Amino acid sequence: MKKLKSVDAKKTYLVTGAAGFIGMHLSQRLLEQGCAVIGLDNLNDYYDVRLKYARLDILKQYDQFTFYKIDLSEKETLETLFTENSIDVVINLAAQAGVRYSVENPQAYIRSNIVGFFNILECCRRHPVRHLLYASSSSVYGNNKKVPFATDDPVDNPVSLYAATKKSNELMAYTYSHLYRIPATGLRFFTVYGPYGRPDMAYFSFTKAILEDRPIRVFNNGDMYRDFTYIDDVVGGILPLIENSPVLTMPDAPYKLYNIGNNKPEKLMDFIGAIENAVGKKAVKEFYPMQPGDVYQTYADVTDLVRDVGFKPSTSIYEGIGRFVAWYTREEATVD
Repeated sequence: MKKLKSVDAKKTYLVTGAAGFIGMHLSQRLLEQGCAVIGLDNLNDYYDVRLKYARLDILKQYDQFTFYKIDLSEKETLETLFTENSIDVVINLAAQAGVRYSVENPQAYIRSNIVGFFNILECCRRHPVRHLLYASSSSVYGNNKKVPFATDDPVDNPVSLYAATKKSNELMAYTYSHLYRIPATGLRFFTVYGPYGRPDMAYFSFTKAILEDRPIRVFNNGDMYRDFTYIDDVVGGILPLIENSPVLTMPDAPYKLYNIGNNKPEKLMDFIGAIENAVGKKAVKEFYPMQPGDVYQTYADVTDLVRDVGFKPSTSIYEGIGRFVAWYTREEATVD
């Protein structure tokens, strides 16, 4: 394996979605290493904004952190940010998240994930950066039957608009990488969980319901598998990629895709069992059929990530869920 570069404290890193789950944790790790971080977020109300402000409060403790409240769809405002700041690396984690919500409110996904990402690409073209990293998703694999999912598998059949926007991001990034030689790395995340996570995720709502003695909704009668990946493992996979930008790995484009997952799918019922164990109470379960846009299983092939940067997730679901539940019980008033 090649010798890896560490993050460079002399550079400035723009993290979009900095008040989001992954964005906050990644920004904090960069700040802990002495980096200057510009955080951008629109602080929308897709879920309780108190949690987003709580994340920002953590980041604002660092002198090297600067925050801008900007929506990626605001092209002129975003352009001004790039003009007024010397940005070396862009890590685009801002997006409208949620598979099921994309069925209810498709416009939000086009505005944020398509128009917003286009604006990021245009800014990177007009103000050349050393590296653009951006969030994709395991959702692009749809209902692929071949497992584990590898980055060279066909991903032409998304089963939700959210997945379609993420696949579109990959195509757009490749095109800009090809045309303008922007080093671009796509990150296909697999069901990230942990403290300060998203309240719309199942593990979050399950924990809340169990503690309140309310039933939980279990889809596909519990017969689902997810490659649950703890947030510290995700950040540990991203960090070494930041300063190790791709060369011409694709035809005429410095472009690369990576899966960032645990490489160990867990049955949904076992994951619920881990929550019950951490909470100390059994869940009252209500079983439902599969929901539109959901997939049966996710399973990350991380061979490339292991080979290129030595990625090795180490957090079991019992350890990770234990940390989450401990955080949740401390912060319940903030995240309820």
